[in-house]
Amino acid sequence: MHATLITGRTIDQGVGKERGKGSKEYFDNAALCFLDEIDMKKLGIKSRTNVQVTTKYGSVIVKAMKYPRGSMPGLVFMPCGSWANVVCGDDTYSMGMPLFKGFPVEVEPAPTQPVLSLRDLMKKEYGR
Repeated sequence: MHATLITGRTIDQGVGKERGKGSKEYFDNAALCFLDEIDMKKLGIKSRTNVQVTTKYGSVIVKAMKYPRGSMPGLVFMPCGSWANVVCGDDTYSMGMPLFKGFPVEVEPAPTQPVLSLRDLMKKEYGR
């Protein structure tokens, strides 16, 4: 499914971050994306199904969740964090800050692919 990616802070992601980026709370609230219910039906998935989110910058496996605050077909929201950073890239367009909102994304079901822990994600992306 083609969509537009938006990233941003969430209260739950912030609480998890305060407990530590290696905490289960952070993982549970940052390694995910929110989709519209209609888009989830198009993909044939339910909440907590693993999906692959891909942009021209990279690809990451996260848990899909139904967006809880209304309808937003065609949009994918990812909480800020390491999983979102994989697909946001580092182009700054001379602004000094990468884009975190409004670029094309492809989402597809990936029920057999694991969501990597923060440690494993860092090893995969940066070799550390």
